[in-house]
Amino acid sequence: MEASFRGRKPYATQNVMAVVDFDLRFTYVLAGWEGTAHDALVLRDALERANGLRVPQGKFYLVDAGYGAKRGFLPPFRGVRYHLNEWGNNPVQNERELFNLRHSSLRVTVERAFGSLKRRFKILDDATPFFLYPTQVDIVMACCIIHNWVINDGIDEYIIPEDEWVPNITHASSSSGQAHEHAYMANFRQGLADQMWEDRQNHMQGQNM
Repeated sequence: MEASFRGRKPYATQNVMAVVDFDLRFTYVLAGWEGTAHDALVLRDALERANGLRVPQGKFYLVDAGYGAKRGFLPPFRGVRYHLNEWGNNPVQNERELFNLRHSSLRVTVERAFGSLKRRFKILDDATPFFLYPTQVDIVMACCIIHNWVINDGIDEYIIPEDEWVPNITHASSSSGQAHEHAYMANFRQGLADQMWEDRQNHMQGQNM
């Protein structure tokens, strides 16, 4: 049992899935899964719970590649430059690179939120926690709640400014339905990327006239 909580780190960890808004508040948190649990499995659990994660109608969440493309969840293109430190002075070459660059620029909000959370609550980085596991899960939830309360109260010394940072939908349950959802979001993502690239090209042509 303990082995399932040991992933890339040499000590036991839990997989915490969270939704963060652009004000760095945690709007949904699911804690308690073992550290080796795949992100897609944790997401499915969140969606299937009676009071679980719900995507507002007509909206979608930006997610990393581990979650895959499905209705309401928009990951980056695989096999294409993504992380901000991969770009340097090299400009984007096509619509997929442009999409990934903008996706990464927005999704860094999640990293900033978790960074401020861990700086404020050092107990979350404790490799050998004293508390029993159910209490550890409760601690994560409590820390996120207090974090939100501090954010709402005003200025937060634990949040690194963005310019200084270094890096209701019903979902299908059948395999055919999931394949359809994946195709839908993959096409939607490609359409966004194509439109971004066209707008960029038109803007550059306008500047050269």
